[in-house]
Amino acid sequence: MKLAKAIATIAFVTGIASAAAAQNYPSKPVTLVIPYAAGGSTETMARVFSVALGEEMGAKIVVKVRPGAGGALGASEVARAPADGYTILFSTASTLMWPPLTQDVDFTLDSFDFVAKISDYQQAIVAAADAPFDTMEELIEYSKDHTLSYGDQSSLSRAFTDAVAEMEGIQWNGIPTKGGGEMVPFLLGGKIDFAWSGGVHQSYGGKMKVLMSMNYGRLAASPDVPSIQELYGISMPSQAILSVPKGTPEDVIAFISDKAEAAMEDPEFVDLMNNKLNFPLAYQDSKQITEAIVESNAVLAKIAGKE
Repeated sequence: MKLAKAIATIAFVTGIASAAAAQNYPSKPVTLVIPYAAGGSTETMARVFSVALGEEMGAKIVVKVRPGAGGALGASEVARAPADGYTILFSTASTLMWPPLTQDVDFTLDSFDFVAKISDYQQAIVAAADAPFDTMEELIEYSKDHTLSYGDQSSLSRAFTDAVAEMEGIQWNGIPTKGGGEMVPFLLGGKIDFAWSGGVHQSYGGKMKVLMSMNYGRLAASPDVPSIQELYGISMPSQAILSVPKGTPEDVIAFISDKAEAAMEDPEFVDLMNNKLNFPLAYQDSKQITEAIVESNAVLAKIAGKE
């Protein structure tokens, strides 16, 4: 009985301390971890967003770029951080879903609380403007008589691209690239024949062409190009999200989520999204994005052969 009372007392005191800390949040700089290399669409988006978010939160945001293992290194670092709201991850949702299904990583999807969705990546299969194919159908036909290589940016983009090749009975050679910053010169320099892009291609105008959307639906900037869901019945998760370590106080999560929504109205960020990256502003709160991620994870489990 004494032990039970002691445990209850500790839990009560801990709850009070957590609530007090949440009320004073933020009282020091907040670290925003970007788990991808510089130069890609995520790093560009996160850096501009961090300025607006810091202004809304009334705190200094320290940006930390931590690339490696398709985002898993940065995600691991955030998963190990204290659950106090002072370490936030800006990443694709798939970075938190795919590695635990396919790699030996020290985090799971349940290692995080999901704060907000900021946008949807404009994922696509792209080619240089002068490529000898203009559509996905033409790429497939061309591949039957030619040995082609493509640029991928993670094991996830490779898995979906290879799934298409398997359905079509062809084979492509995947060439790993370190984010969009490396993919672009590879593609435009002729080192690869086509590539997976998370959206950076939209900053290159007439230098690239979209062959297929890798999202569930068609891309806003390429409404005439079919999606992988239309053609093959599968699709990649597309959300750009904010996450924190599991166990972060709910009111801290709500605070960050509210300030993130406000930061999305920052003129510089809006200009970046609308006129440079051509990414949609697509806010979802913690509950909405959590539900979407759980649903998407079931699809990825099938692709990974875990179901």
